[in-house]
Amino acid sequence: MQRTFASLGKIIPLGRSQLDLSKLETIRSCLMAYRPNLIINAAAYTQVDKAEEEQKLAMTVNGTAPGILAEIAKELDAALIHYSTDYVFNGKNNTPYQEGDIPNPINTYGKTKLAGEKAITEIGGNYLIFRTCWVYGLRGHNFLLTMQRLIKEQKTIQVVNDQFGTPTWSRFIAEATAQVIAQTRGGIANYINEYSGIYHLSCKGEISWHEFAQAINNRINLQNSNQAQIIPIPTSDYPTLAKRPRFSCLDNTHIQNTFGITLPDWNLGLDLLLS
Repeated sequence: MQRTFASLGKIIPLGRSQLDLSKLETIRSCLMAYRPNLIINAAAYTQVDKAEEEQKLAMTVNGTAPGILAEIAKELDAALIHYSTDYVFNGKNNTPYQEGDIPNPINTYGKTKLAGEKAITEIGGNYLIFRTCWVYGLRGHNFLLTMQRLIKEQKTIQVVNDQFGTPTWSRFIAEATAQVIAQTRGGIANYINEYSGIYHLSCKGEISWHEFAQAINNRINLQNSNQAQIIPIPTSDYPTLAKRPRFSCLDNTHIQNTFGITLPDWNLGLDLLLS
């Protein structure tokens, strides 16, 4: 994100060593030392299964800390951009979720992320909340990196075929965020105040985890001979601590109409990243 935002103004990147959202008492002093006019919160507790065992920590980082960020932003008359998740929904829809659909998360991770959304909206001020879906990239822990490792290590890989979403490259999310910021022409707080709210931000398309795994496998096979066999299985054959929504695709119409932003099909993102 730092590179994507570099042309927009002075950027102060804060990693966990500088600002740990699990240590709530340090957030205010850290940010007030810089007095930013825009706070972008891309940090979160994202270990979906582990969150079931570390509910307090997940709620601190995902639910409580965003509210503190919103309070500070409001005090400074600054703007806040915060990222949320498709997992705030229960997955019972058969069509992509819109912003007006009522969230009803079925796991701790989703519940804590929804708590963060509510904390921000209740405080108000100048904020944008971007809900994303099935985010992947070359950093951190995500499905793409897991599959790349498994394809090298195993000949057969079982992947669930009855959970559906939209893989979204993290770079697309950063670039879309930068496009929104660029539209403010310097008056970031007033501009975001005019459009404050929740927006869905994901690529186009609907696929299963199995289909995504197969797409990764096929593209890797074009570059080498490590072709693994991807076996489809139902969710019932792959028990996890946290339940996952069956369908969590997001409708991006609102962000398209408001900011003129349209992310491409998930296929393009995967092609660009692996090329």
